[in-house]
Amino acid sequence: MDDRIERIEAFMVTIPRDTPYLGPLGAGEEINARGYFVRKSNRTIYPTQDRSVVVRVTTKNGVVGWGETYGLTAPQVIGTFIEDLIAPIVTGRDPFDVAVLWEDLYDILRVRGYGGGFYLDAVAAVDIALWDICGRIAGLPIRKLLGGERRRTIPAYISGLPCATLDERVALAKHFADQGFTAFKIAAAVSWDGLDRELGALREALGPEAQLMVDFHWMHGRGDAAQLIRRLERHDLAFAEAPVKPEDVAGLAHVARSVTTPIAAGEEWRTVHDAEPRLTAGAIAIVQPEMGHTGITQFMRIAQLAGAHHLPTIPHATIGTGIFLAASLQASAAILDLPMHEYQHSIFDRNAALLEGLPACEAGAYRLPQGPGLGVAPGENFWRYIEAI
Repeated sequence: MDDRIERIEAFMVTIPRDTPYLGPLGAGEEINARGYFVRKSNRTIYPTQDRSVVVRVTTKNGVVGWGETYGLTAPQVIGTFIEDLIAPIVTGRDPFDVAVLWEDLYDILRVRGYGGGFYLDAVAAVDIALWDICGRIAGLPIRKLLGGERRRTIPAYISGLPCATLDERVALAKHFADQGFTAFKIAAAVSWDGLDRELGALREALGPEAQLMVDFHWMHGRGDAAQLIRRLERHDLAFAEAPVKPEDVAGLAHVARSVTTPIAAGEEWRTVHDAEPRLTAGAIAIVQPEMGHTGITQFMRIAQLAGAHHLPTIPHATIGTGIFLAASLQASAAILDLPMHEYQHSIFDRNAALLEGLPACEAGAYRLPQGPGLGVAPGENFWRYIEAI
Protein backbone atom coordinates (compact mmCIF):
# COMPACT_ATOMS: atom_id res chain seq x y z
CA MET A 1 0.00 0.00 0.00
CA ASP A 2 1.74 3.19 -1.17
CA ASP A 3 -1.10 5.71 -0.85
CA ARG A 4 -0.95 8.27 1.94
CA ILE A 5 -3.27 10.78 3.56
CA GLU A 6 -2.65 14.17 1.98
CA ARG A 7 -5.41 16.54 3.07
CA ILE A 8 -8.18 16.83 5.67
CA GLU A 9 -10.94 19.44 5.38
CA ALA A 10 -13.85 20.19 7.71
CA PHE A 11 -17.16 21.77 6.70
CA MET A 12 -20.14 22.96 8.71
CA VAL A 13 -23.56 21.81 7.49
CA THR A 14 -26.59 23.91 8.44
CA ILE A 15 -30.01 22.81 7.23
CA PRO A 16 -33.06 24.91 8.22
CA ARG A 17 -36.09 23.21 9.71
CA ASP A 18 -39.58 24.47 10.53
CA THR A 19 -39.97 22.60 13.82
CA PRO A 20 -37.04 22.13 16.22
CA TYR A 21 -35.68 18.67 16.90
CA LEU A 22 -38.04 16.57 19.08
CA GLY A 23 -40.97 18.94 18.52
CA PRO A 24 -42.29 22.48 19.00
CA LEU A 25 -40.98 24.75 21.74
CA GLY A 26 -42.57 24.27 25.13
CA ALA A 27 -43.86 26.87 27.55
CA GLY A 28 -41.15 29.33 28.53
CA GLU A 29 -38.66 28.07 25.93
CA GLU A 30 -37.11 30.83 23.84
CA ILE A 31 -34.57 30.94 21.02
CA ASN A 32 -31.51 33.04 21.90
CA ALA A 33 -29.46 35.33 19.68
CA ARG A 34 -27.21 32.46 18.52
CA GLY A 35 -30.11 30.25 17.45
CA TYR A 36 -30.11 27.93 20.47
CA PHE A 37 -32.77 27.12 23.03
CA VAL A 38 -32.84 25.03 26.20
CA ARG A 39 -35.45 22.33 26.73
CA LYS A 40 -36.66 23.04 30.25
CA SER A 41 -37.69 19.42 30.77
CA ASN A 42 -34.20 17.94 30.36
CA ARG A 43 -32.06 21.10 30.73
CA THR A 44 -30.30 20.44 27.42
CA ILE A 45 -29.35 22.98 24.75
CA TYR A 46 -30.41 22.42 21.14
CA PRO A 47 -30.02 24.37 17.89
CA THR A 48 -33.11 25.29 15.92
CA GLN A 49 -31.53 23.89 12.74
CA ASP A 50 -30.04 20.57 11.72
CA ARG A 51 -26.31 21.02 12.01
CA SER A 52 -23.32 18.70 11.73
CA VAL A 53 -19.65 18.75 10.75
CA VAL A 54 -18.56 16.87 7.62
CA VAL A 55 -14.96 15.87 6.99
CA ARG A 56 -13.33 15.17 3.63
CA VAL A 57 -10.05 13.23 3.64
CA THR A 58 -8.08 13.01 0.39
CA THR A 59 -5.10 10.75 -0.32
CA LYS A 60 -2.15 11.62 -2.53
CA ASN A 61 -3.61 9.29 -5.20
CA GLY A 62 -6.88 11.24 -5.15
CA VAL A 63 -9.06 8.81 -3.19
CA VAL A 64 -11.66 10.74 -1.20
CA GLY A 65 -13.29 9.56 2.03
CA TRP A 66 -16.20 11.22 3.81
CA GLY A 67 -16.90 11.38 7.53
CA GLU A 68 -19.34 13.22 9.76
CA THR A 69 -19.90 14.08 13.40
CA TYR A 70 -22.13 16.22 15.56
CA GLY A 71 -22.03 19.98 15.12
CA LEU A 72 -25.07 20.82 17.20
CA THR A 73 -23.21 23.30 19.39
CA ALA A 74 -20.07 25.33 18.62
CA PRO A 75 -19.16 23.40 15.43
CA GLN A 76 -16.12 25.64 14.92
CA VAL A 77 -14.50 23.78 17.81
CA ILE A 78 -14.51 20.59 15.74
CA GLY A 79 -12.81 22.42 12.89
CA THR A 80 -10.11 23.77 15.20
CA PHE A 81 -9.34 20.33 16.60
CA ILE A 82 -9.03 18.90 13.08
CA GLU A 83 -6.87 21.72 11.71
CA ASP A 84 -4.66 22.32 14.75
CA LEU A 85 -4.23 18.84 16.24
CA ILE A 86 -5.49 16.01 14.06
CA ALA A 87 -4.36 16.96 10.54
CA PRO A 88 -0.64 17.38 11.39
CA ILE A 89 -0.57 13.91 13.00
CA VAL A 90 -2.60 12.09 10.35
CA THR A 91 -1.18 13.67 7.20
CA GLY A 92 1.30 11.38 5.48
CA ARG A 93 0.02 8.26 7.25
CA ASP A 94 -1.37 5.09 5.68
CA PRO A 95 -5.20 5.22 5.70
CA PHE A 96 -5.32 1.45 6.28
CA ASP A 97 -3.80 2.05 9.72
CA VAL A 98 -7.18 3.44 10.74
CA ALA A 99 -7.38 1.78 14.18
CA VAL A 100 -3.76 2.67 14.92
CA LEU A 101 -4.49 6.28 13.99
CA TRP A 102 -7.52 6.34 16.31
CA GLU A 103 -5.33 5.16 19.19
CA ASP A 104 -2.59 7.67 18.37
CA LEU A 105 -5.12 10.50 18.33
CA TYR A 106 -6.73 9.36 21.57
CA ASP A 107 -3.37 9.13 23.30
CA ILE A 108 -2.18 12.65 22.52
CA LEU A 109 -4.91 14.29 24.64
CA ARG A 110 -5.87 11.63 27.15
CA VAL A 111 -4.03 13.53 29.91
CA ARG A 112 -5.01 16.97 28.65
CA GLY A 113 -8.61 16.79 29.78
CA TYR A 114 -10.10 15.46 26.56
CA GLY A 115 -11.25 11.94 27.33
CA GLY A 116 -14.53 12.70 25.58
CA GLY A 117 -16.58 15.45 24.04
CA PHE A 118 -15.69 17.63 21.09
CA TYR A 119 -12.21 16.24 20.51
CA LEU A 120 -13.35 12.65 20.13
CA ASP A 121 -16.25 13.80 17.96
CA ALA A 122 -13.63 15.23 15.61
CA VAL A 123 -11.67 11.96 15.74
CA ALA A 124 -14.89 10.04 14.99
CA ALA A 125 -15.47 12.01 11.79
CA VAL A 126 -11.92 11.39 10.59
CA ASP A 127 -12.17 7.72 11.54
CA ILE A 128 -15.31 7.29 9.40
CA ALA A 129 -13.61 9.01 6.46
CA LEU A 130 -10.57 6.72 6.73
CA TRP A 131 -12.76 3.61 6.75
CA ASP A 132 -14.51 5.04 3.67
CA ILE A 133 -11.13 5.36 1.95
CA CYS A 134 -10.18 1.79 2.90
CA GLY A 135 -13.39 0.47 1.40
CA ARG A 136 -13.01 2.52 -1.76
CA ILE A 137 -9.44 1.35 -2.31
CA ALA A 138 -10.42 -2.26 -1.62
CA GLY A 139 -13.51 -1.96 -3.81
CA LEU A 140 -15.69 -3.31 -0.98
CA PRO A 141 -18.41 -1.94 1.30
CA ILE A 142 -17.11 -1.28 4.81
CA ARG A 143 -19.22 -4.09 6.29
CA LYS A 144 -17.07 -6.59 4.38
CA LEU A 145 -13.95 -5.14 6.05
CA LEU A 146 -15.56 -5.47 9.50
CA GLY A 147 -16.00 -9.21 9.36
CA GLY A 148 -18.76 -9.70 6.84
CA GLU A 149 -22.37 -8.96 5.99
CA ARG A 150 -24.69 -10.62 8.52
CA ARG A 151 -27.87 -8.99 7.19
CA ARG A 152 -29.01 -7.24 4.01
CA THR A 153 -31.71 -5.16 5.66
CA ILE A 154 -31.87 -3.68 9.17
CA PRO A 155 -35.19 -3.39 11.04
CA ALA A 156 -35.89 0.23 12.00
CA TYR A 157 -37.87 1.77 14.81
CA ILE A 158 -39.66 5.10 14.54
CA SER A 159 -37.95 7.67 16.76
CA GLY A 160 -40.02 10.63 17.85
CA LEU A 161 -43.46 11.87 16.96
CA PRO A 162 -42.71 15.61 16.67
CA CYS A 163 -46.26 16.94 16.52
CA ALA A 164 -47.94 19.56 18.69
CA THR A 165 -50.93 17.53 19.91
CA LEU A 166 -51.48 13.99 21.11
CA ASP A 167 -54.03 13.31 18.38
CA GLU A 168 -51.49 14.35 15.77
CA ARG A 169 -48.79 12.16 17.33
CA VAL A 170 -51.07 9.13 17.36
CA ALA A 171 -52.05 9.79 13.74
CA LEU A 172 -48.38 10.00 12.74
CA ALA A 173 -47.62 6.71 14.49
CA LYS A 174 -50.54 5.03 12.71
CA HIS A 175 -49.25 6.42 9.41
CA PHE A 176 -45.92 4.68 9.97
CA ALA A 177 -47.62 1.51 11.21
CA ASP A 178 -49.55 1.38 7.95
CA GLN A 179 -46.18 1.48 6.16
CA GLY A 180 -44.93 -1.59 8.00
CA PHE A 181 -43.15 -0.14 11.04
CA THR A 182 -43.79 -2.00 14.29
CA ALA A 183 -41.64 -0.19 16.90
CA PHE A 184 -42.02 3.39 18.16
CA LYS A 185 -40.05 5.52 20.63
CA ILE A 186 -41.40 8.69 22.20
CA ALA A 187 -39.43 11.53 23.80
CA ALA A 188 -40.31 12.23 27.43
CA ALA A 189 -38.84 15.73 27.13
CA VAL A 190 -41.73 16.80 24.87
CA SER A 191 -44.52 14.55 26.14
CA TRP A 192 -46.71 17.50 27.06
CA ASP A 193 -49.79 15.36 27.75
CA GLY A 194 -47.90 13.04 30.10
CA LEU A 195 -46.23 9.73 29.35
CA ASP A 196 -49.00 7.59 30.81
CA ARG A 197 -51.63 9.20 28.62
CA GLU A 198 -49.44 9.22 25.51
CA LEU A 199 -48.38 5.59 25.85
CA GLY A 200 -51.98 4.57 26.54
CA ALA A 201 -53.19 6.32 23.39
CA LEU A 202 -50.44 4.75 21.30
CA ARG A 203 -51.06 1.27 22.68
CA GLU A 204 -54.78 1.57 21.94
CA ALA A 205 -54.13 2.83 18.41
CA LEU A 206 -51.27 0.48 17.49
CA GLY A 207 -52.37 -2.70 19.22
CA PRO A 208 -50.67 -5.18 21.55
CA GLU A 209 -47.98 -6.30 19.09
CA ALA A 210 -46.38 -2.87 18.64
CA GLN A 211 -43.15 -2.22 20.52
CA LEU A 212 -43.26 1.01 22.55
CA MET A 213 -40.16 2.67 24.02
CA VAL A 214 -39.49 5.88 25.96
CA ASP A 215 -36.41 8.09 25.81
CA PHE A 216 -36.18 9.85 29.20
CA HIS A 217 -33.34 12.16 28.11
CA TRP A 218 -31.52 11.91 31.46
CA MET A 219 -34.35 13.80 33.23
CA HIS A 220 -34.63 11.96 36.55
CA GLY A 221 -32.87 10.93 39.71
CA ARG A 222 -32.58 7.21 40.34
CA GLY A 223 -35.56 6.94 42.69
CA ASP A 224 -37.92 8.95 40.55
CA ALA A 225 -36.80 7.13 37.39
CA ALA A 226 -37.39 3.69 38.86
CA GLN A 227 -40.79 4.66 40.24
CA LEU A 228 -41.89 6.21 36.94
CA ILE A 229 -40.77 3.27 34.82
CA ARG A 230 -42.54 0.81 37.13
CA ARG A 231 -45.73 2.86 36.74
CA LEU A 232 -45.41 2.82 32.95
CA GLU A 233 -44.71 -0.89 32.70
CA ARG A 234 -48.42 -1.59 32.35
CA HIS A 235 -47.96 -0.35 28.76
CA ASP A 236 -45.45 -3.17 28.12
CA LEU A 237 -42.36 -1.10 27.32
CA ALA A 238 -39.75 -2.66 25.04
CA PHE A 239 -37.06 -0.48 26.67
CA ALA A 240 -36.53 2.67 28.71
CA GLU A 241 -33.69 4.87 27.48
CA ALA A 242 -31.38 7.20 29.41
CA PRO A 243 -33.44 7.45 32.63
CA VAL A 244 -30.74 9.19 34.73
CA LYS A 245 -27.83 11.59 34.19
CA PRO A 246 -25.10 10.10 31.98
CA GLU A 247 -22.43 10.20 34.69
CA ASP A 248 -24.59 8.43 37.28
CA VAL A 249 -23.45 4.84 36.72
CA ALA A 250 -24.60 3.67 40.15
CA GLY A 251 -27.98 5.32 39.60
CA LEU A 252 -28.37 3.62 36.23
CA ALA A 253 -27.58 0.27 37.83
CA HIS A 254 -30.10 0.99 40.60
CA VAL A 255 -32.83 1.64 38.02
CA ALA A 256 -31.92 -1.50 36.09
CA ARG A 257 -32.27 -3.60 39.25
CA SER A 258 -35.54 -1.93 40.24
CA VAL A 259 -37.61 -2.45 37.09
CA THR A 260 -38.48 -5.27 34.72
CA THR A 261 -38.21 -3.06 31.60
CA PRO A 262 -34.84 -3.36 29.80
CA ILE A 263 -32.71 -0.22 30.30
CA ALA A 264 -30.93 1.23 27.27
CA ALA A 265 -28.10 3.76 27.14
CA GLY A 266 -25.03 4.76 25.18
CA GLU A 267 -25.76 7.62 22.79
CA GLU A 268 -23.37 9.99 24.59
CA TRP A 269 -20.46 7.50 24.77
CA ARG A 270 -17.34 8.14 22.72
CA THR A 271 -15.28 5.03 23.47
CA VAL A 272 -15.39 1.50 24.79
CA HIS A 273 -14.00 2.96 28.01
CA ASP A 274 -17.37 4.66 28.54
CA ALA A 275 -19.20 1.40 27.97
CA GLU A 276 -17.06 -0.88 30.14
CA PRO A 277 -17.98 0.33 33.66
CA ARG A 278 -21.69 0.47 32.82
CA LEU A 279 -21.72 -3.06 31.43
CA THR A 280 -19.64 -4.36 34.32
CA ALA A 281 -22.09 -2.76 36.78
CA GLY A 282 -25.03 -4.48 35.09
CA ALA A 283 -26.52 -1.03 34.52
CA ILE A 284 -28.03 -1.65 31.08
CA ALA A 285 -29.63 -4.38 29.00
CA ILE A 286 -29.35 -2.66 25.60
CA VAL A 287 -26.31 -0.83 24.20
CA GLN A 288 -26.91 2.23 21.99
CA PRO A 289 -23.69 3.53 20.40
CA GLU A 290 -24.01 6.66 18.27
CA MET A 291 -21.78 6.61 15.19
CA GLY A 292 -21.50 10.41 15.16
CA HIS A 293 -19.70 10.22 18.52
CA THR A 294 -17.79 6.95 18.23
CA GLY A 295 -16.65 6.58 14.66
CA ILE A 296 -16.52 3.07 13.22
CA THR A 297 -13.52 1.84 15.21
CA GLN A 298 -15.06 2.48 18.63
CA PHE A 299 -18.60 1.63 17.49
CA MET A 300 -17.41 -1.88 16.70
CA ARG A 301 -15.42 -2.21 19.93
CA ILE A 302 -18.48 -1.18 21.96
CA ALA A 303 -20.68 -3.65 20.09
CA GLN A 304 -18.12 -6.42 20.59
CA LEU A 305 -17.98 -5.68 24.32
CA ALA A 306 -21.78 -5.77 24.42
CA GLY A 307 -21.66 -9.16 22.73
CA ALA A 308 -19.19 -10.42 25.32
CA HIS A 309 -21.76 -9.45 27.97
CA HIS A 310 -24.53 -11.17 25.94
CA LEU A 311 -26.27 -7.84 25.31
CA PRO A 312 -27.82 -6.62 22.04
CA THR A 313 -26.77 -3.47 20.23
CA ILE A 314 -29.52 -1.11 19.05
CA PRO A 315 -27.69 1.88 17.53
CA HIS A 316 -28.69 5.45 18.18
CA ALA A 317 -28.92 7.80 15.20
CA THR A 318 -29.71 11.49 15.22
CA ILE A 319 -28.97 14.81 13.51
CA GLY A 320 -26.76 14.61 10.42
CA THR A 321 -26.79 14.62 6.64
CA GLY A 322 -26.79 10.82 6.45
CA ILE A 323 -23.02 10.24 6.18
CA PHE A 324 -22.59 8.94 9.71
CA LEU A 325 -25.93 7.15 9.38
CA ALA A 326 -24.49 5.29 6.36
CA ALA A 327 -21.47 4.41 8.50
CA SER A 328 -23.79 3.15 11.24
CA LEU A 329 -25.67 0.95 8.79
CA GLN A 330 -22.42 -0.45 7.40
CA ALA A 331 -21.19 -1.36 10.89
CA SER A 332 -24.62 -2.61 11.99
CA ALA A 333 -24.70 -5.09 9.12
CA ALA A 334 -21.61 -6.78 10.58
CA ILE A 335 -22.77 -7.05 14.23
CA LEU A 336 -24.09 -10.40 15.45
CA ASP A 337 -26.86 -9.33 17.87
CA LEU A 338 -28.57 -6.25 16.45
CA PRO A 339 -32.38 -6.39 16.66
CA MET A 340 -33.07 -2.96 15.12
CA HIS A 341 -31.72 0.54 14.45
CA GLU A 342 -33.09 3.99 15.25
CA TYR A 343 -34.87 5.85 12.43
CA GLN A 344 -35.06 9.62 12.91
CA HIS A 345 -37.62 10.13 10.17
CA SER A 346 -37.95 13.92 10.64
CA ILE A 347 -34.24 14.25 9.84
CA PHE A 348 -33.45 11.33 7.56
CA ASP A 349 -36.33 11.78 5.15
CA ARG A 350 -35.29 15.39 4.39
CA ASN A 351 -31.53 15.15 4.53
CA ALA A 352 -31.05 11.85 2.71
CA ALA A 353 -31.85 13.65 -0.51
CA LEU A 354 -28.53 15.51 -0.16
CA LEU A 355 -26.54 12.31 -0.66
CA GLU A 356 -26.05 9.92 -3.53
CA GLY A 357 -26.40 6.23 -2.74
CA LEU A 358 -28.35 6.33 0.55
CA PRO A 359 -31.42 4.06 0.21
CA ALA A 360 -34.76 4.97 1.73
CA CYS A 361 -35.94 3.51 5.01
CA GLU A 362 -39.28 1.94 4.17
CA ALA A 363 -41.58 -0.95 5.04
CA GLY A 364 -40.06 -1.06 8.50
CA ALA A 365 -36.42 -1.48 7.54
CA TYR A 366 -33.30 0.15 6.18
CA ARG A 367 -31.73 -1.22 3.05
CA LEU A 368 -27.94 -1.11 2.95
CA PRO A 369 -25.96 1.32 0.80
CA GLN A 370 -24.29 -0.41 -2.13
CA GLY A 371 -20.89 0.31 -3.60
CA PRO A 372 -17.46 0.53 -1.98
CA GLY A 373 -16.70 2.26 1.30
CA LEU A 374 -19.68 3.95 2.87
CA GLY A 375 -21.57 3.58 -0.39
CA VAL A 376 -22.67 7.22 -0.23
CA ALA A 377 -21.25 10.59 -1.25
CA PRO A 378 -22.48 14.19 -1.26
CA GLY A 379 -24.83 15.04 -4.11
CA GLU A 380 -25.25 18.30 -5.97
CA ASN A 381 -27.67 19.84 -3.44
CA PHE A 382 -25.38 18.99 -0.52
CA TRP A 383 -23.17 22.00 -1.18
CA ARG A 384 -26.04 24.45 -0.76
CA TYR A 385 -25.81 23.92 3.01
CA ILE A 386 -22.03 23.84 3.42
CA GLU A 387 -19.47 26.35 4.62
CA ALA A 388 -15.83 25.87 5.55
CA ILE A 389 -14.83 26.08 9.22
